[in-house]
Amino acid sequence: MHQTTEAPPTLSVVVPLYNEEGNVAPLLERIVGILERLPGTPSYEIVLVNDGSKDRTLERIREELRARANVVLVNLSRNFGHQLAATAGVEIARGDAVVLMDGDLQDPPELIADFVEQWRAGYDVVYAVRRTRRGESPFKLLTARIFYRTIKRLTKVSIPVDTGDFRLMSRRVVEALKRSPERHRFLRGLVSWVGYNQIGVEYDRDERLSGETKYPLPKMIRFAIDGITSFSDVPLRFASYLGFVSSVIAFVYAMVVVGFKIFSLNPPGYTRGWASTIVAVLFLGGVQLISLGILGEYIGRIYDEVKGRPLYLISEVERS
Repeated sequence: MHQTTEAPPTLSVVVPLYNEEGNVAPLLERIVGILERLPGTPSYEIVLVNDGSKDRTLERIREELRARANVVLVNLSRNFGHQLAATAGVEIARGDAVVLMDGDLQDPPELIADFVEQWRAGYDVVYAVRRTRRGESPFKLLTARIFYRTIKRLTKVSIPVDTGDFRLMSRRVVEALKRSPERHRFLRGLVSWVGYNQIGVEYDRDERLSGETKYPLPKMIRFAIDGITSFSDVPLRFASYLGFVSSVIAFVYAMVVVGFKIFSLNPPGYTRGWASTIVAVLFLGGVQLISLGILGEYIGRIYDEVKGRPLYLISEVERS
């Protein structure tokens, strides 16, 4: 591990990487090209977080570490997931401002110049707003649109729609995030929760340069659940409302059955069957299972939090 006594850099760029061996070199080439051309040429560091990659991503990072200055390798002990890898990089970063971006080059590094301009104008958070998203299926676009607007309606925190984790954060925002050690992290929500002066910058999202998406449908669903349960208790109240409504329906149904029995209103030839009973049992059973599932999601998160394990473990940190 290389030690350094240099002054903290002005700008840090944090990139979590998982199985992105084909993107490491072109990613650094474009980031460095932008940072070197920034007005005033601020000092910088590029923090690459290897999130337990199974391909040659770690070797590619080490190659760039030997060939370039201002590169930092953060090698996690295993795969902890994108949000925790991003958290590790943000907490290691030493810059007065920290840019967080993905390593697939769908987020153009050229936007960093606009981020820095807005930061110098006094904004603490500058987030990228996706105007278009190239190379993504209609299903992915539709579900993303639904997710962002649903979470905006469910949460008390104003989370901008059509935004990812691509953003710049000032040092005081980073320090606030470091004091938020929750495990099921939804970083874009946490950054919105912190507050301070925030502004969006629109851009057109590119196609992935190489490799495969790290967010297939199951992970997208889990990520959506994490985002909603981290910032909203509406699902819990929904379970209560659902239970109340089902109880009212059951009560009304019971009164109708009793009335038919008392006043002998059953039509001639009526034979009591099991269909209505089965429908009632299935309905109430479904309501109970949905409610238990919602409660289980929240209780599971409480269980994870009270264990108090570290969010991530770092195997090594190397600086060029």
